[in-house]
Amino acid sequence: MSWFPPAGARIFCAAVNYAAHRAEMGRGETGPYPMIFLRTPASLVRAGEPLVRPKLSGRFDYEGELAAVIGTAGRHIPRERALAHVAGWTAFMDGSVRDWQRHSSQFTPGKNFDRSGAIGPELVPGAAFGDYRAHRLKTLVNGTVVQDTTIDLMLFDVETLVAYVSAFTELRPGDVIATGTCAGVGEKRVPPLWLKAGDRVEVAISGLPLLSNPVVDEP
Repeated sequence: MSWFPPAGARIFCAAVNYAAHRAEMGRGETGPYPMIFLRTPASLVRAGEPLVRPKLSGRFDYEGELAAVIGTAGRHIPRERALAHVAGWTAFMDGSVRDWQRHSSQFTPGKNFDRSGAIGPELVPGAAFGDYRAHRLKTLVNGTVVQDTTIDLMLFDVETLVAYVSAFTELRPGDVIATGTCAGVGEKRVPPLWLKAGDRVEVAISGLPLLSNPVVDEP
């Protein structure tokens, strides 16, 4: 069975955490702190399960990401000990309903439609995954590469994200920190590439099993 966040886990997501994605979204200069939002477990499905395109929007977008999963609880974790609190790594698809994401300055509605994102399929321990910076991330839609980056281009690294999140809440085993997506999102393509029923979205990260999900319409 594929790995999935346990009951009670929090899913912390870093936004615009690659310079090229920040530029394509028109976000300007990077501030001194990472931008963090939350997803609910109900907004995610396991690997292989259908992603649901909401009937309220035609602007369903993909965002492939690397996720760190916490294994050891901690509060006020210093950077130099941050990776010791990570149990393992997995792929993440931060499905985004763009028009709902921009109803206000808050991301929450567009990032939390039920079954709009995915995680998995497995949790790979740090010893097997190695240095996360040495890996490459690609997102594919129907077999075509639409996002491609080396993970070392992250603006706020995993150590910074763990330290920052643990400053305002105790991180607990099973909590997820999704580290942000790179350039190439569907909204910014010409013409835009919105996900539709029948599509397949894959997040391919070197060293991790492939996260692959079909897309269906909401009944």
